[in-house]
Amino acid sequence: MEKILVTQASLPSMNEYISEIQSIWDTHWLTNMGQKHKEFQVGLQEYLKVEGIELLVNGHMALEMILQAMELKGEVITTPFTFASTTHAIIRNNLTPVFCDINEEDYTMDVSKIEELITEKTCAILPVHVYGNVCNVEEIDRIAKKYGLKVIYDAAHSFGETYKGKGIGNFGDASIFSFHATKVFHSIEGGAVCYHDAEIGRKLYNLKNFGIRNAEEVESVGANAKMNEFCAAMGICNLRHIDSYIERRKAIVERYRELLSKVSGIILCKAQEEVVSNYSYFPILVDSSLYGHDRDYVFEKLEEENIFARKYFYPITSSFDCFKGQFDPRQTPVALKVSKQVLTLPLYPDLSVDVVDKICDVIEKFSR
Repeated sequence: MEKILVTQASLPSMNEYISEIQSIWDTHWLTNMGQKHKEFQVGLQEYLKVEGIELLVNGHMALEMILQAMELKGEVITTPFTFASTTHAIIRNNLTPVFCDINEEDYTMDVSKIEELITEKTCAILPVHVYGNVCNVEEIDRIAKKYGLKVIYDAAHSFGETYKGKGIGNFGDASIFSFHATKVFHSIEGGAVCYHDAEIGRKLYNLKNFGIRNAEEVESVGANAKMNEFCAAMGICNLRHIDSYIERRKAIVERYRELLSKVSGIILCKAQEEVVSNYSYFPILVDSSLYGHDRDYVFEKLEEENIFARKYFYPITSSFDCFKGQFDPRQTPVALKVSKQVLTLPLYPDLSVDVVDKICDVIEKFSR
């Protein structure tokens, strides 16, 4: 059996991409907000149904720069059950992460634990839509308004989703997306911030472009985080196909659910009501008391069959070596427990049903 990785980048045909980048050769305009950048920005704004959007070089810089643009100081309530980027962006802005536990239903921030973490130093809440599971946006909004806090969503897993008919990028003060090659939607590398306040958009533009407004005006100190034209062109191509990519992912997820729902000790996430999903990941939890083996055993048995699942997210960010002694992972017991049980299975549009069946066969084979 060929090596099956947890994900595989979706690509348009080579001819389609070559056709899209032809004008780059004609103009010699490779970066600095050229025509492809502008076209991609407009297309995304329409697809995501958002008020404002700014493109950046990647999702991490999108998060770093929205935190900087908001000029936050103090503590940010966030989740340790996320990719390293979320926590690192907070710390690299000289802010202090305060870790809130997750709920056992969908692994997003446990909103019942937020208020007890708020202090006079709290300036913002940074929740994460995990695996495409949407946070309790209504309750987070209520708490934020009560205490006068900003809300920035890490929506890296939630591209194209809607909740109650509203594009996911509209919630909170801002939402960030990642267009990394491993995501449901990608532009090779890339990211975006969706926002409501036009002044935030102006600050983001300045931050990503050295503060330069025109050939003779530099109005603020900035960095360099611009998306280039080749990435924008890939984004334009993939935007044409994203709905079909998601449909194919949906079929794979439905097959996984059909087969694994019968396996004792394998816990599946429930589909969320009123969320139009993008089927970005397929996580399972392995309950060793029922399954007979732990998560690492399943991981190794799949690997023996050339199937490479991912322990995602493990470890939780509060237990990273680089933060040794700074945080206590035991203060978020649900996140700690889930991180030791979770496994995300291979999922991408070109994954065949036969391979899905094989993956499920391996998992079922070793069940008690």
